[in-house]
Amino acid sequence: MSSLVCHFHHLELMGSAGTDVHDVTEPVRNFLAQTGVREGLVTVHTPGSTAAVTTIEYEPGVVQDLRDCLERLAPAGADYAHDAAWRDGNGYSHLRAALVGPSLSLPVQDGHLLLGVWQQIVVLDLDNRPRRRKVVIQVLGS
Repeated sequence: MSSLVCHFHHLELMGSAGTDVHDVTEPVRNFLAQTGVREGLVTVHTPGSTAAVTTIEYEPGVVQDLRDCLERLAPAGADYAHDAAWRDGNGYSHLRAALVGPSLSLPVQDGHLLLGVWQQIVVLDLDNRPRRRKVVIQVLGS
């Protein structure tokens, strides 16, 4: 019987004050390979309430469609109670992040992430000001 091991790694990403979409698939794959885990789970998480993690086909058309979709769901120019309370103008950022979510877990089989052919892991920086984002990668398995 194999024992479970847990590995942590951190990435830092710089945002621009727009809806930035960062492809982190290769750094996640590279870290997984370094751990030697063959069977398990990889979790990608971004602490904070104005960023999110998901998967998408990382190509310019779909990335723009995602930005447009988030704008329709939580428009930057709308009135938000958060903005009235804090006067920071990023109420839409908090809502977009809540809709997508801060974490993503993916299975690992034979040392490989189980992703579709056109599926990449992306971190969304949704804030209205440039930010340095921390991304936590956790690999759990044997």
